[in-house]
Amino acid sequence: MIRVDLDQAQLRPAERYGLEVLLDLSRLLIADQADCDLVRLTLLHRASAGSAAADLSSHAALERADGEVSVTSAALRGIAEVAGAGLEQRTRARDRHGRVPAGENPLVAAGQSRQPVVSQLAVELRRAVLAVAGRRPVRSVAPWPEGHRWAALVSHDLDVVDWWGLFPVLRIAELARKGAWGMARRVARAARRNMGRDPVTRGIHALLQLEAHHGIRATWFVICAQPTLRSLAAGDSTYDPEGPSARRILSALAHAGHEIALHGSFATADDAKQMATQRQRLARLVDVPVTGVRQHFLRMHPGKTQQNMIEAGFDYDATWGFADRNGFRLGTADVVPAWNAASESKLPLDLLPLTWMDRALTKYAGIEEPGRWIEDARELLLACKAVEGMWVGLWHPNTLEALGFPGAEPAFVSLLQALADHRPYFGSAQKLVQWRRFRRSVRAARVTADGRVLLTTTAGHRTMIALEDESGDTTQVQVQSGRAGGAA
Repeated sequence: MIRVDLDQAQLRPAERYGLEVLLDLSRLLIADQADCDLVRLTLLHRASAGSAAADLSSHAALERADGEVSVTSAALRGIAEVAGAGLEQRTRARDRHGRVPAGENPLVAAGQSRQPVVSQLAVELRRAVLAVAGRRPVRSVAPWPEGHRWAALVSHDLDVVDWWGLFPVLRIAELARKGAWGMARRVARAARRNMGRDPVTRGIHALLQLEAHHGIRATWFVICAQPTLRSLAAGDSTYDPEGPSARRILSALAHAGHEIALHGSFATADDAKQMATQRQRLARLVDVPVTGVRQHFLRMHPGKTQQNMIEAGFDYDATWGFADRNGFRLGTADVVPAWNAASESKLPLDLLPLTWMDRALTKYAGIEEPGRWIEDARELLLACKAVEGMWVGLWHPNTLEALGFPGAEPAFVSLLQALADHRPYFGSAQKLVQWRRFRRSVRAARVTADGRVLLTTTAGHRTMIALEDESGDTTQVQVQSGRAGGAA
């Protein structure tokens, strides 16, 4: 536990947001009332060290004293700039797809985009509290359910269903521009062998079998805009979501217990009504609520598009990743609440930042060896595991030999095994968001004189949660909504 010994009403809005995110990611249990001495968290008013990345260094952000840890105001503002994407929301720079270029990201500019620097700072805060606690009790909330120390979300964007024969032609042209003639010939042979068949559906069923073997319930992002010649040419909406092929795929996903979410078309980045229409159409098709969204091509206007998502009724956004590289765009390996820099307010929308995707390597980095894709994914999953966070991966189900990607299918087998070897908590995006909202809401309503903790939550139903003490020992504690529950 810690006592937050500062007047949050005196903080700037960005600083309040930064403090909330930092405490949430630290897992430290916050005490509302205590009958014993606790470690105090205090604030140091400090100007920026020159950049948001520099302000988030633990050496710059934290100071220790007996029974006290101080965090700088510059670090809290830095969290809003990085995890809240404040800097990206203010820039007007756009690439040819209408996206904010990676170079505008403060961590890319500082050469730190391969590290979850905000999550690392939260870990250092927890370590600092333990270091200065002495005989004061400290409790933290377990990171993930069922004793797991980190989590993994496997996701898929359903970009190709109908007219699959067009895609190997485009891919052969891409390989030819790179001079990869051997691979281009291999793709052409595979495409010819599959003429008259349905390699897309076959590939999806293969993915489902592999994920079932590992007990994975993935999240599938499905386009739900009606295709036109213009959308086909742009690579936007390329299939009829109500056509027979798409319906068979959606039925197979639902039968396998996977989550289905929206893959927002290009127009939805600026149009909340179209986003709501597509969400409602998809919900009718699958007959379950659709709570999540990821923008097609990761195309969005930071801040504005997230406001559209809220107006359309979404709970979470899984768009926040780099298109042309893999890493930590928001500096976090975890779920974080969205921030609106223009209104300086936290939004009722959770973000699941995208850590890794296959096409960042093939399309942008020019890496065609699938084994290297998996090496890249493994490096990032280890970074997520180190902060007990969450890895979010995107594997496109059209990444098949017949559609232009020789060797990709066995690479996916390797990817799942690499994840499973490190024992993450596998969950759908919706399930991970629900857990993190609950964990975020747990408070110590009271800490008694002998160090017992009475828990409360605002997140709903009565449930259990694991608390960890100073030595790392775990106790299961019952929590009830709105009032104190069990003791530990």
